Amino acid sequence: MARRWRWRAVLAVCLTALAVQPALAASLYSVPKYAAILINADNGEVMYARQADARRYPASITKVMTLYVAFEELRLGNIRETDQITISSTAARQPPSKLGLRPGAKIGVREAMGVIATRSANDIAVALGEFISGSEAEFAQRMTQTARRLGMANTTFLNATGLPNPGHVTTARDIAILSRALIRDYPKRYPIFSQVSVDYEGQQIDNHNHLLRTMPGVDGIKTGFTNAAGFTLAASAAHDGVRLIAVVLGGPSRMTRDGNVTDLLDTGFEVLTRRSRGEDTTVAANFAEPDDLSDSVMDRLASEAPAADGLVMAGSPRKP
Repeated sequence: MARRWRWRAVLAVCLTALAVQPALAASLYSVPKYAAILINADNGEVMYARQADARRYPASITKVMTLYVAFEELRLGNIRETDQITISSTAARQPPSKLGLRPGAKIGVREAMGVIATRSANDIAVALGEFISGSEAEFAQRMTQTARRLGMANTTFLNATGLPNPGHVTTARDIAILSRALIRDYPKRYPIFSQVSVDYEGQQIDNHNHLLRTMPGVDGIKTGFTNAAGFTLAASAAHDGVRLIAVVLGGPSRMTRDGNVTDLLDTGFEVLTRRSRGEDTTVAANFAEPDDLSDSVMDRLASEAPAADGLVMAGSPRKP
């Protein structure tokens, strides 16, 4: 009861400062776009799932596959980190989030991957896809083929960015499969998702994944937001030699999404600890309702509520 009161109190503070979607006060379970899954990355155990096989729009989580294919191309020797990518007019026309390079400008493959992982730059994702496959459409076919090979049975990629397209869909389970595969197959490349910021020609580019700053153990991987998709996040954390991956799709706000992922991961690690002591328990038996977040999450959200940039509760494609 105290938790629920504190959640309402935090909302009251936030409503004073920001215009908040009405759905935020309700349980995430009532949000039609919502889907979630928590897996143990070490053994593949599904520790929690809700609407995990329902098709959803992924938004910029798409770029995890964009980078997976790029990592594959680097491994095969088809491209090099020092290769220069020329920005096409198509790439330059992409909406935010973007780096904003003009047609004809060049960017190295290494730098391109960094700004895709942090800023979620749509223009650079398209340019990288064009560089690898000749066109974004061809690259998207490669992405879907790779998805099938990895076991992502309910995913179709139609672009390199995650920008809205009715046929560009995935599931929470498939994103967990992809996240696990990337960490497993490219452990030396995975830290690109852990960077809190990168420097590009003197400009500091911050990572949109705020859990890198707020939750100990989180070291990746990708956020997303479009109006159609809602707020999406795949996050991975490691504690005591165990790695968990949580995926939430369709969150009504960045704060709600981040809080839900935080509670999933916290509960998952707590359950593993209790199991190690001989208890027979599950995440579902211990997981707080999404509108009844943990005390630690509430403390964090309360401290973030008055943020000057106005982006704690209100969505923006620039800060998903």
